[in-house]
Amino acid sequence: MTRPQTDSRPLHERITAAIIADLERGVRPWTRPWSDDRSGVVSLPLRSTGEPYRGINVLLLWTEAVARCYRDPTWMTFRQALALGGHVRKGEHGAAVIYAGRVGEGRSDDEGETSEDRRRPWFLKAYTVFNLAQIEDLPEAFYAAREAADRAPFDPIATAERFFAATGAEVRHGGGQAFYLPSRDYVQMPPLDAFDDAQAYYATRGHETVHWTGHPRRVSRDFSSARFGDEGYAMEELVAELGAAFLCADLALALTPRTEHADYIGHWLKVLRNDPRAIFTAASHAQKAVDYLHDLQT
Repeated sequence: MTRPQTDSRPLHERITAAIIADLERGVRPWTRPWSDDRSGVVSLPLRSTGEPYRGINVLLLWTEAVARCYRDPTWMTFRQALALGGHVRKGEHGAAVIYAGRVGEGRSDDEGETSEDRRRPWFLKAYTVFNLAQIEDLPEAFYAAREAADRAPFDPIATAERFFAATGAEVRHGGGQAFYLPSRDYVQMPPLDAFDDAQAYYATRGHETVHWTGHPRRVSRDFSSARFGDEGYAMEELVAELGAAFLCADLALALTPRTEHADYIGHWLKVLRNDPRAIFTAASHAQKAVDYLHDLQT
């Protein structure tokens, strides 16, 4: 009997290959209707504690959710389900998420690192999680909390307005284009009535505000070159795309892809094919940008 072949490529290459396959079909895996209804509102995948996943794991679990038609955002390990009194149904297959750390230490980020820590190489380790839809007999609080959240009144537009105002980013309205101008350090937006709806306006504003975070006085993000069509420009646009997706999930906004961004898919494919780690880099920068914007909230 012939044994099925396993994919022996490193983890980061397998993940990047899956994202490339989506992009080759014209599908951006961060701009799908990640919601419990047809409103298009996006939500972050959650751990068993209710804490959101971050960075590349958001993309991995979003992709799994849409592929398997999962509507609940909560994911947990086999042992976490057992510890909570539940169990994964027999025959269910989990989804891979990753843990990033440095060789010889247990931290997954740079907080509190010494210079010696930073010289240690990074490693990626995969582990398996299961969606709430695959798990039985969990405490009723898991389901009750979700139902309460579904019923809770929430005005995502008002929340978005407060969020973007608190960043302090200068925004000018007028004309027919949305962009961030680094030399003058302001965001240019068409007027609200130029958009199909307010949701589209705030999703676009999120994209441009992520660009705004890259200024040297903020997170100081620099991909060396940023001319249209080159890899530096493509990476910056990919960071802004992912950052806008993360923000829309945080603010319960619909995420409608901007038509002009379809032109970037070819550039992103070139970047990802040249560097299988590029999507990890972009997701990390996007998460840092979004964290920075949240830190500005009062």
